Amino acid sequence: MNGLATHLASRISKTSRFPALPVLGLAGTSFKHEHLPAILANQPNGGFFEVHAENYMGAGGPPHDALTKIRRDYPVSLHGVCMSIGGPQLLDKVHLGRFKALVERYEPALVSEHLAWSTHDSTYYNDLLPLPYTPATVSRVADHIDEVQGAIGRPILLENPSSYVLFPESTMSETDFIRALVRRTGCGLLLDVNNVFVSATNHRYSALSYLADFPLEHVGEIHLAGHAEQEDDEGDLLLIDSHDGPVADAVWKLFDIIIGSCGPLPTLIEWDSSIPDWPVLKAEADAAQAILDRHASQMLEKAHAAG
Repeated sequence: MNGLATHLASRISKTSRFPALPVLGLAGTSFKHEHLPAILANQPNGGFFEVHAENYMGAGGPPHDALTKIRRDYPVSLHGVCMSIGGPQLLDKVHLGRFKALVERYEPALVSEHLAWSTHDSTYYNDLLPLPYTPATVSRVADHIDEVQGAIGRPILLENPSSYVLFPESTMSETDFIRALVRRTGCGLLLDVNNVFVSATNHRYSALSYLADFPLEHVGEIHLAGHAEQEDDEGDLLLIDSHDGPVADAVWKLFDIIIGSCGPLPTLIEWDSSIPDWPVLKAEADAAQAILDRHASQMLEKAHAAG
């Protein structure tokens, strides 16, 4: 490690138990197969890539061929979207086995899942559905997290959701619920800043107040994405976590505040529909990298000034 990397590792290890050294201080993007020729033409070009686990659960074929080429030169983050960790049912053993095989095959720098559910009986929903925040739900979700972590032999990062409805049954705040899961399971957290902004806007609370109560010391990765503006049935503003456009200015501002507090944590740009050409997506990652680098340099300057 060079001097800056060593300092960053020391600094972040004090605030996060999941510094993920291969991607420490780096910004990355979702990997889209249509971008592969452009990525390979410019390799290596820094950063890292995130893939959705469910897109690679076959034994081979073009998806694995493409990911093998990416993994040869770049760190990878493995992001699960269908484990249904928040659901009332037992975890799907076959799905978990395939997830474990991916972890073993590609040795990702980061492994993450959503605080959500997506199955009921034998039906799989193409959505990440919310859950009530109660002690009973904490216990059930913690058991599922323990099962996943036991299977893959490492901690996972749990992502905070975007929210459009609230449950009257909830007896805990979202931040208290997440904190309880970390305490029970030892998992880390994936802080999706766009989700924070979407939920805060939809439910009319302060995103900064939410972040002030969020257990930032357990964050191992950050997500940034675009959102869409709609209207609800009463004509009020409704934000949708759409991942179909650039990161909003307000989300960039929140990100800058978080990095100033936590240090340059690995940061991922999500763009999953209306996918642009590679230079457009890369420019979003470059903007995140500039913020990470600025705060990293400031940290190093302060360290030198302190002797």
